[in-house]
Amino acid sequence: MPSNNLSYKSTGYFSQLICNYLAEAEALRPFYNRFPNLENFQEQIEEKASAFSQETRNVLTSVLSENYKMVEASQATIDNIESLRQSNTFTVTTGHQLNLFTGPLYFLHKIVSTINLAKTLKAKYPENNFVPVYWMATEDHDFDEINYFNFKGKKIQWNREASGAVGELETEGLDAVLEIFSQELGIGKNADRLKTLFKSAYLEHKTLAQATFYLANELFKDYGLVVVEANNRALKKLFIPYAEKELTQQISYQNVTKVNKQIEALSQDYKIQVNPREINLFYITKNIRERIVFNNNSFKVLNTNISWSKSEIIQHLNEAPECFSPNVILRPLYQEIILPNLCYIGGGGELAYWFQLKSNFKANGVVFPMLLLRNSVLIQTQQQANKLKRLDISNEDVFLKRESFINKKVREISNIDIDFSTQVNHLKTQFEALYELAQKTDKSFLGAVAAQEKKQINGLENLEKRLLTAQKRKLKDQIERITDLQNQLFPNKSLQERNTNFSELYLEFGENLIPNLIKHLEPLQGEFTVLTF
Repeated sequence: MPSNNLSYKSTGYFSQLICNYLAEAEALRPFYNRFPNLENFQEQIEEKASAFSQETRNVLTSVLSENYKMVEASQATIDNIESLRQSNTFTVTTGHQLNLFTGPLYFLHKIVSTINLAKTLKAKYPENNFVPVYWMATEDHDFDEINYFNFKGKKIQWNREASGAVGELETEGLDAVLEIFSQELGIGKNADRLKTLFKSAYLEHKTLAQATFYLANELFKDYGLVVVEANNRALKKLFIPYAEKELTQQISYQNVTKVNKQIEALSQDYKIQVNPREINLFYITKNIRERIVFNNNSFKVLNTNISWSKSEIIQHLNEAPECFSPNVILRPLYQEIILPNLCYIGGGGELAYWFQLKSNFKANGVVFPMLLLRNSVLIQTQQQANKLKRLDISNEDVFLKRESFINKKVREISNIDIDFSTQVNHLKTQFEALYELAQKTDKSFLGAVAAQEKKQINGLENLEKRLLTAQKRKLKDQIERITDLQNQLFPNKSLQERNTNFSELYLEFGENLIPNLIKHLEPLQGEFTVLTF
């Protein structure tokens, strides 16, 4: 299976912030703990080991063991869970929403990155154990973000009314989704496996959390993946001191607001991903997940009649911690409180908001994890690779935005030269002499010279565009072939991994899909991977 790599920057699909982070730009240094290279993990191990208690390990292991009674766990996963009791065991973690049937393909890439990093760390630090963790975002409440997946250009969607935490949603109505999906899949061994996987996950489990737990375990149990469902009373009890501080001191708001201003001051290209609330907690009960706010000397749950005094809410927090849910600002803190975690693996947008959080971790006395960009992958068939080669399309070419891609290829395959850059540069050289003449004679003519230069350059550029358009018409068939190929690899003009569901590739490659990703993705490589199956 051939593979090639490109820099993330050269793909044109990653933010300036992430590209600068990968280049270890000094200006970003205050916003993360340690850069994720193999040698830096030693200090991270030592720092986390000194801050993580045996009591927390025991609670975590007990909860995980109980949760795994609902699925058929592999021996590798059982061993990993039990090892978490030991002081020399650490986790590497990724997280994801409960997207229907995993959602976009990068769900696989995230988890594969996590599994492979754990293996890499074990080879480097054999005296320690490293457990790959997938954190299910069961407490999210944005159903519209997760209720569909894309399959061969079609949107397979679960239509129903929804409120509250998505993990608690019952899986009613998904039999109709399976019927539609089955028709799209057609027949064959791989199609049958996908139908069975969907049916077992969603029709044989009561809630979306249980279904996703089953699905993730079924896909990755051979690699010892541990799935964490953190919407749990015993785990939430560990979070009580931090939730109380959030309610009474509002330190998250103060710290994150300050950091956001610092990040924005660095560059206008750095976009703030999340903004803190004065209180970054939700209140959750059945069918309800609403913000907690403080006004008129009382704590209230928005859009309900629920309210407390200060002493009452602290008492309720201690009696029912499972009712208090961290938002996007506090969820990472909660994660690092209950896991002996060394590194969080996420996409560019996720890492961008983690950069906003380091000072809040410090204020809460919690070790900030290392941050690693997940592997990004473009998977192509051998037939597609052969077509790319035959059409003389490089990996760099295929990542170009559509218009740039077409223009570049038209210029290359055209039998006339449509690049007027030489003429434009020659024109600029000629005008330099006119500027010099105007400077020596009458400076008032400088504006007229500049206007004339702009007019003539615009004329050349317009002529170039017209010739290019004429050639596109003439080379229509060739353009259709190359754009059709790019459409296959970049559906909806976006990265394959952000659009396509894994089922589309599983239909093609079957049970070899995940093992081949495990074999070829290197989490610390720091480049975009192109794989040919």
